[in-house]
Amino acid sequence: MLIGLLAGLVGLALGTFGVLAYRVSEKQRQILDVGSDEVSLPAGAAEVLAVVGRAFVVVDAVDGVVRASPAAYAYGLVRGHTVVHKELLDMTAGVRRDGVILEKQLELPRGPLGQGTIIVQVRAAVLGEEYILLLADDRTEITRTEEIRNDFVANVSHELKTPVGAISLLAEALESSADDELAVRRFAKRMHKESGRLAALVQDIIELSRLQGASVTQQGGPVDVNAVIAEAVDRSQLPAESKNISIVVGGRAEGTVFGDQDLLVTALRNLIDNAIRYSPPNTRVGIGVRTKDGLVSISVTDQGEGLSAEDQERVFERFYRVDSARSRHTGGTGLGLSIVKHVASNHGGEVTLWSQPGHGSTFTLRLPEMEGQETAELLPPAPEAVSGPPELANAESTEKRVPSAPGAKKRGASA
Repeated sequence: MLIGLLAGLVGLALGTFGVLAYRVSEKQRQILDVGSDEVSLPAGAAEVLAVVGRAFVVVDAVDGVVRASPAAYAYGLVRGHTVVHKELLDMTAGVRRDGVILEKQLELPRGPLGQGTIIVQVRAAVLGEEYILLLADDRTEITRTEEIRNDFVANVSHELKTPVGAISLLAEALESSADDELAVRRFAKRMHKESGRLAALVQDIIELSRLQGASVTQQGGPVDVNAVIAEAVDRSQLPAESKNISIVVGGRAEGTVFGDQDLLVTALRNLIDNAIRYSPPNTRVGIGVRTKDGLVSISVTDQGEGLSAEDQERVFERFYRVDSARSRHTGGTGLGLSIVKHVASNHGGEVTLWSQPGHGSTFTLRLPEMEGQETAELLPPAPEAVSGPPELANAESTEKRVPSAPGAKKRGASA
């Protein structure tokens, strides 16, 4: 009888422990299961959250995540079952304390590593009697686009004021020196130079604005890359001859690309002019062409001073100049490489850079080759695009003479 009593007590204890364990595990499951339907949200809340179109997080009284959208994890707002950022927890605490809706724009780290950030518009509000709802809208691209636009307007205003102010001062100097022929000639020459700089700047601004609204998909067609190179080289003859610089073209593209020929000529001419501008006199600029793996690559190599790592990171930004004083002296506007980047992006391609201080620079424009190369047979033959001394006309492809650039840095799509 004693043994039966002991067995009954042990069974009762085990049963009580099992019930308690089940209740604890059930409560934990309800709290920790982010996607659980057992969480008793207010009627209709789950359906609304499913179609709200924003990242959302629902937290309980101790800021444990009871429900979160995939976007909340993608943005890095939630990790596991925890709200990551202190700024978000401060908002939930404020809503819980004051019972009001809070809204803030926050710049938060995108992940635990690296310097990447995300800008989100966050609204926090009470949901039912025991939960707090966080709604987050990704504003990163909108904010950065606005910053770029503001910077562009500020830079344009500054860049336009310089030549306009110079022309105004020179006009006053001319007026006061009407009887001095030498002074008039000197001031007139300076005015001509400043007006040319102003015209180039305005043209680049117009070109950049046109590029941002251009649709290559609707306006483009088959383009012979060899014809593009020939025309760009022809347009760059005068500045090259003024510094006794030879332009040598090696290689030939067999296929075509789909795009706008005028835009591609503008992009390549900007690369060639940039190489001429920063190359010493009595040197040469090499243009190498090749087709590989469905891509047409056009490389432009100069014999200039090369670029530092810091300059390489920023050289495709609008109005960025490696040497502002030298750029103004040589007539650079700071928009040429930005235009090249936009043209490449609009054609589904890219522009990359290889450079080392003391070893010059190589800019490479890569464009996807057009499928269905039978269209190439309909294009007229392109003229030979070689200038300079005759002995350079038969030189090997500059691609073979240019240092290889396996680690070339991409400049995608952006500014």
